[in-house]
Amino acid sequence: MSEEVSPSAIEAPGACPFCRVERGRIAWSSPLAIAFWDVYPVSLGHALIVPVRHAASWSELTAEEKAAITSGVDGIRALIGQRYQPDAYNVGFNDGEAAGQTIMHFHVHVIPRYQGDVLDPRGGLRWVLPDKAAYWLSTEQ
Repeated sequence: MSEEVSPSAIEAPGACPFCRVERGRIAWSSPLAIAFWDVYPVSLGHALIVPVRHAASWSELTAEEKAAITSGVDGIRALIGQRYQPDAYNVGFNDGEAAGQTIMHFHVHVIPRYQGDVLDPRGGLRWVLPDKAAYWLSTEQ
């Protein structure tokens, strides 16, 4: 399922928190990407996928790194599904400060969702801009 990650890629002293992830937190890995459990989870099983190489933005990633991250989404979803049996997922990333990115090492959130975890899940990620989230209210009669 996973391959060894270069120690320098995850343990560099003084590096960003995603460049020095403790091995015990890594749930999935490939030569170009790793997935690990979020320290501040939104829900049970919340994980992050990051490129092994430090890069701040999606646009800085190579095509190979993007493919590895996509494989990471599949891999971590399978693991989350086995462990926690969520009903659904939100998968996404914040690319840049204005989008809410706080750690400038690109990362994808895989957030398991459970029936009843919010009163009305419609709109999902659209709630980052609350005035735009409930678009269905403007179209309902």
